Amino acid sequence: MKRTPLAIAISTICSFTLGHANAALSYTQQSNDTIEQISIIGSKAAINSTPGSGSYIDQDTLNNYAITDINRILAKAPGVYFVEEDGYGLRPNIGMRGNSADRSEKITVLEDGVLAAPAPYASPAAYYFPTIGRMSAIEILKGSSSVKYGPRTSGGVINLLSTATPDAPLAGKFDVALGSDAYRKVHAVVGGRNDSSGAMAEVFHYGADGFKDLNSGQDTGFEKTDAMVKLDTYLGSEQQHHLEFKAKYSEENSDETYLGLLDEDYAENPYQRYSASQLDEMTTDHTHLSVHYDYIISANSDVSIIAYSNDFARNWYKTSKVGGFSLGSGAESIAAQIDNGTYINSELPEVQIKANNRSYSAQGIQGELAYRTGDHDIRFGLRLHQDDMDRYQWVDKFTLNTDQTMLLSSKGIPGTDSNRIDSANATSLFIHDTWEIADLTFKGGLRYEDVELTREEWGTADPQRSSAPMVRSNTVDALLPALGLTYQLNDDWVVLAGVQRSFAPPAPGNQNAEIEDGWNAESGVRFNDKDLQIEAIAFSTRLDNLHGNCTASQGCDDSLIGNQYNAGKVSIDGIELSLQQAWQVGAVQIPLNINYTYSNATFDESFESDLESWGSVSRGDDLPYLPQTVIQVESGVKGYNWQVLASVQMLDEMRTQAGSGVIDSSNGIARRTVVNLSAQYSIDNTQQIYAVMDNVLDKTYIATRQHGAIQTGKPRTIQIGYRVNF
Repeated sequence: MKRTPLAIAISTICSFTLGHANAALSYTQQSNDTIEQISIIGSKAAINSTPGSGSYIDQDTLNNYAITDINRILAKAPGVYFVEEDGYGLRPNIGMRGNSADRSEKITVLEDGVLAAPAPYASPAAYYFPTIGRMSAIEILKGSSSVKYGPRTSGGVINLLSTATPDAPLAGKFDVALGSDAYRKVHAVVGGRNDSSGAMAEVFHYGADGFKDLNSGQDTGFEKTDAMVKLDTYLGSEQQHHLEFKAKYSEENSDETYLGLLDEDYAENPYQRYSASQLDEMTTDHTHLSVHYDYIISANSDVSIIAYSNDFARNWYKTSKVGGFSLGSGAESIAAQIDNGTYINSELPEVQIKANNRSYSAQGIQGELAYRTGDHDIRFGLRLHQDDMDRYQWVDKFTLNTDQTMLLSSKGIPGTDSNRIDSANATSLFIHDTWEIADLTFKGGLRYEDVELTREEWGTADPQRSSAPMVRSNTVDALLPALGLTYQLNDDWVVLAGVQRSFAPPAPGNQNAEIEDGWNAESGVRFNDKDLQIEAIAFSTRLDNLHGNCTASQGCDDSLIGNQYNAGKVSIDGIELSLQQAWQVGAVQIPLNINYTYSNATFDESFESDLESWGSVSRGDDLPYLPQTVIQVESGVKGYNWQVLASVQMLDEMRTQAGSGVIDSSNGIARRTVVNLSAQYSIDNTQQIYAVMDNVLDKTYIATRQHGAIQTGKPRTIQIGYRVNF
C-alpha cells in the first residue's frame, strides 16, 4: 500500500494526539453559532428549512427495532432504496433517486462528517459499511443542499452519527440480545465528562450462525466486532477551543458467498446453499483515526478542522468457478448436480476459489470556516484527500467430491490473479451561503473538485512487483453550482425548490476518463401542524453520462472487474411523499408514518456494453435493479411505558438487466411485501426489555440475482433483548 506525504502527515497528527490528548470522547453540542462539522442536518426541526429532501432518524427510532441492518432503517426515508444481499446488511447496496444501488457506489457515505468508504475516489464500490448498531442518529440529504459533501452529487449523502460522550460524570448503557439462528448482540458504552474534558469507550459485537444451510453441513453465519474510543477537551479561558480524538477498530468474519441457487433448487428449498461454497469466507479489519479541532474566533466566526485516516483490509475467499464454469454461466448447475447426486462425469469437478485480497487506505484533512454577517451565513470549505486500493489476488483449486467434501489440489501464488494499485489525489473546495430575506431563504453554493487518478498494473506474470508497472493516469476537474430556496407561506406551509449540477469522478478503470455529469432539480412543499407533517417533492435528473462499475457483486466477468463503463445520456424522474401523524386516544397514542417513492429511470441512447446488467441497450430501456415504487407504512400503539409497532415494506418488481416491456422470472425479481414487528416495555426509567420480529409472515422472496443466480431474503426471525442506561 502506498504512503504519500499526505498520508504520513495525517498519521503523524493522529498518533501525536493519541499520546497527548487530554481525556474525552464524543463530540458535545456547542452553541448554535459554531460549526458542527460532524452533522449535516442537526435535528428533525432543521429539515423544515432545508431546500431539498432530508431525513433525520434519531436514537429512539433506531431503538424501536433494535436496528443492526441499515436496510431496515432506510425504508423510513423517501427517495432511498436498497438491494438486499446477505440478509444482515453487512454490505448494503443503497441507491437514491434512480442511481445504482450496487455497493452504494453512487452516494456519499460519511461517519461524523468524514468520508467512510475505504477508497471513495479510487474504488467507489464499498465493501465496508459502518456498523449501524453503534450509531446514535442517521442523516440523509438529497438535492442542492448536498453541494458541501462531495465527491458524488448524483444521488445524495448519508451521514452516520456515532455515540456521543455522556454529559454526566459517569454514565453509559448496556444492551444484550439473543435471537433466531443463534443471533447474539452485546453493546456496551461507558464514559463521562467534567467541566472541560470527556472520555468514552464503546464495544459493539453481534453475530449469528446464519439462516441458510450448507448441504455439506457447515455454518453460514458471521461475527462482527467494533471498538471505539473518543477523547476530548476544551481549552482557553472561555473554552473557545475544542479538541477531539476518535479511534475505532472493527473486524468481521462472515461465511458469505456469491454462489446462488438455480430456480428449481430455490423452489425446493430456498434456504439451502451448495456445498461448492463451503469454504467461502469474508475476513475484514478496519481502523479509523481522526482529530477534530474547533475554534470559536468571535461571535460571528469560527473554524472547524478534521484530520482523518482510514485503513481497511479484506479478503473475500469465495468460489469463482465450478467445473470450469463461472458463476451465472454454468457453475451453479455443476454444484447442484454434486449435491443432488446427478453428477455423472467420470472426472470430478474442480472448484476455483479466488482470494479477493485487497487493502485500502484513505487520508485527508478538511476544514470549514464560518462567517456570519447580517442576513448571511457564509461557509468556506477545503478538503485535501488521498486514497488507494491495492489489489493482490490469487486462486486456489479444489476437487469437489461426490460426498460433498473438498480437497486442495493446487495452491495459488499471491499476485497471480490480479495485481495492481488504483489511487487518487483530490482537492475539493466549496463556498456556501445561507441568505435570509424575511420568509424567503436562499441556500446556494459552488463546489470545485480536482481529481488525479492513477492505475499501476504489474499483471499476473510479476507477482513480486519486481519490474516497473504499466501506468495509466488522468486528471479531471469540475465546477459544481447549486442553488436552493425555501419560502415560508405561513406558519404551516413551506415551498421549496433547488437545482444542482450532478457529478461523479471517473474511476482509474474508466478507459475514456469521462466524468458522470448532469443536472438535478427538485421542487415541493412541506406542511407542519403540531402532530401532522406532510412532505411532497418531485425530482428530475438529466445525465449526459452515467457510470457503470464492473464488480464481482454484479456477476461481472473476472477479466473485466475494475473496469468502468459509460452509458451516455440517462433520464431519471420521480416523486417522494411522506406523512407523519399521531393521534392521542385516551391513555395511548397511535402513530402513523407513511413513505412513498416513485422512480422512473431510462437510457436515452442505444449502445452495447460488456457490463452484464446493461448488455445490449436500446433507447428507452429501463435501468436495472431499480424498483419503480417503494412504500413503507408504520403504525402501532404507544402507552405510558410500553409500545407495539408494526411496519409494512412494499418493494416493486425490478429488472435484473436493462430492458423494457414485461418483467418476469427470467429477467427480474418479483415485488414483495414484508411485515416487521417490535415491542418494548420500560421496567423503570433506566431499563427496557424489547422484542423484534422480522418478516412476521415468513415471506419467501428473492433478494437479488446480481451474482448470476438466486440469493434468498431472510426468513422470519425473532430477537429478544434487555437494555439498561446508567
